[in-house]
Amino acid sequence: MLIAVFIAYLLALVIIVVYSARRSGNKTDYIIGDHKISGFSLALSERATGESAWLLLGLTGIAYSEGWSAVWVALGCVAGILFLWIFMAEPLRRITEKTGALTMAGLFTRSFPGSERKLGTLSSLIIIFFFILYIAAQFSGSGKIFNDTFKIDPFWGMVIGSAIVTLYTVLGGFITVVATDVFQAVLMIFTCIALPVIALFIAASQGLGIAETLVHGPVFPQSVPGASGQITGGLLILNGLSWAFGYTGQPQLLNRMMAMRNPIENRQARVVAIAWTLLAYGGAFLTGIIGYNLVRAGVLGENAALIAADAEKIMPVMVVTLLNPLLAGILLSGAVSAMMSTASSQLIVVSSSMTEDLYLNVKRTAISERKMLLLNKLLTLMVGLVAFILALTMEDTVYGLVSYAWSGIGASFGPAIILLLFWKKFSIAGVYASLITGTLSAVIWKTWLAEPTGISERLGSYLLAICMAVIFSLLFPKKTD
Repeated sequence: MLIAVFIAYLLALVIIVVYSARRSGNKTDYIIGDHKISGFSLALSERATGESAWLLLGLTGIAYSEGWSAVWVALGCVAGILFLWIFMAEPLRRITEKTGALTMAGLFTRSFPGSERKLGTLSSLIIIFFFILYIAAQFSGSGKIFNDTFKIDPFWGMVIGSAIVTLYTVLGGFITVVATDVFQAVLMIFTCIALPVIALFIAASQGLGIAETLVHGPVFPQSVPGASGQITGGLLILNGLSWAFGYTGQPQLLNRMMAMRNPIENRQARVVAIAWTLLAYGGAFLTGIIGYNLVRAGVLGENAALIAADAEKIMPVMVVTLLNPLLAGILLSGAVSAMMSTASSQLIVVSSSMTEDLYLNVKRTAISERKMLLLNKLLTLMVGLVAFILALTMEDTVYGLVSYAWSGIGASFGPAIILLLFWKKFSIAGVYASLITGTLSAVIWKTWLAEPTGISERLGSYLLAICMAVIFSLLFPKKTD
């Protein structure tokens, strides 16, 4: 029954892909949809894209491991999403309309004419580096889900997940990705709501009260040992909240706002996105908390051993153990959807950056729309293959990989986008400072400073980047006509 439900899910995807791919006839359609997509669909697509395997595997796993003290991670993410939709969405739509940019890097190069070649190349290289890691994390997550659900070897699970995502992204580009995202967002939110509710009823049937089922550690984390002594609870809270910073610089999310048709649809999309976020994060977090107590009570039986080895398996193990095959198949399709929606959007971002921000700026020769569309599709296929190979060699958790890539992209582009939208004195020197400082500091901080200081690369690299962007903008102001 599990396999039958998943096959039905794949057939639904095929129908959506075949129908939506016909609307993608040129380069602009492939990269950003050419304003053919409603605000409602873009909002659901942005949320499905923003909450990857990280939400249903990473967040549930950290809630299982750390208890209520992990709530600060969830709050940091929610704060970032709210800031994005309340304060950044409409300015992004306006500046996109004004500049005609197709990519986030294009917003910079068209705002500062003459910088196309150098700035476009730098932006593209940063996106390629961090996003291939990010996509690899999604493919790794698919291996875990298929292994826990269908007992498929993780390698073949990654093959199935990565092949499906890469092929449907190649076929239709942005329009197809958004269409499948809407379907996947509905599945994801159903999973996030249904699973904790069902788990609570099952806990009650085992003699566990609601209060007992929801107790798992303190809300305010205690000090923990670090390389240089004790890391305080306050610093742990700050590190969790620092997830908010990364949202301001994620191209796969911001391009949904760039694609908005008008302010009215933007406001409608905001309501949809915020409601989806609150329900999804609440449900995913509670799944990890409830799962911990079900394991302690012995409700998950022999499968608890799988979770002991990898906390990020708590969600698929709960689904397979607690639910009938039909419902389990639907909820696990939601988990697979989380991976697919994010990976597909990131494939589009990387391939479009390689064509728009790297290839065209370096080659500087005219190329037909048909050839550009073909080039985008070939690059999408190539990036998917590279990410798959990388996923086979990475040993980090989904949470760890996403945190690293999230930090690098967020610290590189986030300060630059914020200052471009809200500070008139922001200059091209500030853009370079943000991109270079954010990239280098994320890598250096993750490698050498995160452990001894107790400060996450998400926080340290972002603050350094925005400070340098402001300083260089003041030292080298933009030219005035």
